[in-house]
Amino acid sequence: MKKGDVLENILVESMAAEGKCIAKLNGQVIFIEGGAPGDTVDISLTKIKNSFLEGKVVIIKKFSETRAVPFCAHFGTCGGCSWQHINYDTQLTYKRQQVVDNLERIGGLTLPPIPHILPSAKTKYYRNKLDYTFSARRWLTKEELASGMPFGEGGLGYHLPRMFDKIFDVKECHLQPDPSNSIRLLAKEIALRENIPFFDMRLQTGFMRTLTIRTTSTGDTMIILQVTQDKMEWIEKVLKGLTDAFPQITSANYIINAKRNDTFADLDVICWKGDPYITEVMPKPDGSGTLQFRIGPKSFYQTNPEQAHELYKVAWKMAALKGDERVYDLYTGTGTIANYIAGQAKKVIGLEYVAAAIEDAKVNSKINGITNTDFYAGDMKDLLNDSFLSQHGRPDTIITDPPRAGMHEDVCKMLMKAAPDKIVYVSCNAATQARDLKILSEMYDVVAVQPVDMFPQTTHVENVAELIKRK
Repeated sequence: MKKGDVLENILVESMAAEGKCIAKLNGQVIFIEGGAPGDTVDISLTKIKNSFLEGKVVIIKKFSETRAVPFCAHFGTCGGCSWQHINYDTQLTYKRQQVVDNLERIGGLTLPPIPHILPSAKTKYYRNKLDYTFSARRWLTKEELASGMPFGEGGLGYHLPRMFDKIFDVKECHLQPDPSNSIRLLAKEIALRENIPFFDMRLQTGFMRTLTIRTTSTGDTMIILQVTQDKMEWIEKVLKGLTDAFPQITSANYIINAKRNDTFADLDVICWKGDPYITEVMPKPDGSGTLQFRIGPKSFYQTNPEQAHELYKVAWKMAALKGDERVYDLYTGTGTIANYIAGQAKKVIGLEYVAAAIEDAKVNSKINGITNTDFYAGDMKDLLNDSFLSQHGRPDTIITDPPRAGMHEDVCKMLMKAAPDKIVYVSCNAATQARDLKILSEMYDVVAVQPVDMFPQTTHVENVAELIKRK
């Protein structure tokens, strides 16, 4: 066999990691892009290894009963919602299985019964933040090329999967509620009308770089415009045009970014109009009211806010606080979990790498009248040490919610040294969570696991595990 060969009438058996499917041919595993479990397909081979093959669907001979009709015109080009072609119940089944497989195979763990994954109430328009990229030469689809559309058209949209410099123009995105789509379309229209040049990522020329839109359930909307130079005439034309058209925009900001990448954690954000933040609310876990969270341009906040409440509620229930505990909240970010559980704890100590996030966490405690939280910034593996434990007291409970990379091995070992009675581990990557739980299993038993779907139509899944120290 060679690349490009077509294998006919292949039965797709199940889902694998990263949205690919699995089939078998004469006992050899094939990873397939573009299929759904139960499909019968013809595939074109894209990779040939001794232990496996990879291929892409070219013809669907028989459609699976698990298939759904993709609702987005950009499906197949955009990598963001790669499971639109699979019905939601089936997505949930495979996400739960993904958690089980990782914990058993990577972690080597003996698991308690794992309940059904918690579904998201919204499967579209659930995100509160989207980042769009301007491109001086947008990606053209096969249909656009066939129509004779010229190269060099400017676009505002998303990166193609695994292509840093290829941007396709987004007509409509189904991830963020209004006025997100209308703001993006008008930003592009203003820039084209005023002949404001779009950024060319390869040549590093042009002016308009990115547009970030953040929304909240309270109706606040924030826009963040990244440009390459301090040319106020152009900046104000875009921002004034957007804020005049959309009174919902309560925070309009811009960033001058002349770097070779779009990250802006190290750059100044200038608030051009409105407040330098937007405000989100979340019900308290005991139902006694709501909490407010201020979100700045650099703040992290869970991008599915309604489901974030369900996720934190799971962590809160697993923590089962009685009111006399000292809790450490690791990777606290802007203090959402710390402030969420503070009413049921004696003391909550939040630790986080990003200093600006810690300042946000302190503000969030203050505006909610929470007085039993302390927050500290630093690299987790350096900050959480014997000296810190001695100064602040050993925790009764630890809640940890690390990034996708999971926890450093030194942090895992320090958790065992701190020896809390309980650890609640919130994860957005079951593979790295399983790796960390394997280390912690020297002292702890996993007594509860609850998968949570935060990102419908994608392969991503959150998982919460409760660990109890063995006597």
